[in-house]
Amino acid sequence: MSIKTTELLCTSHSWDGALLPDYPSRAGHVPSEKVQIRASRMEFPVGDKTGWHHHTVINFGIVEQGELTIVCLDGTERVFREGEILVEVVGTIHRGENRGHKPVILNMFYLATPDIEVTIQHPEIH
Repeated sequence: MSIKTTELLCTSHSWDGALLPDYPSRAGHVPSEKVQIRASRMEFPVGDKTGWHHHTVINFGIVEQGELTIVCLDGTERVFREGEILVEVVGTIHRGENRGHKPVILNMFYLATPDIEVTIQHPEIH
């Protein structure tokens, strides 16, 4: 078993080809940053789970099929069911698990900047 991830989108342009505006700066203290929108489709076989990881950017997803359990390293967990939208934790180590009876299909969207790693894996955690 293995989770299949398919990149659906990685762009800094709108549908008409125009460059997206920069993220705004904070009261002039931080320079504006270029925008990059990313989207991925993840398919979790029954019983499969991701490795421990954390995200560096704001991201959210829609559970298209199945039930996905998000488990944080501290033991906190929540189940997201078909049709539900989840706003992921940022900077918190967690993993996704398919404890249900059918494959999970999850569509994720990341509000990033070019050249930033949106997910940091933690293989040292078992």
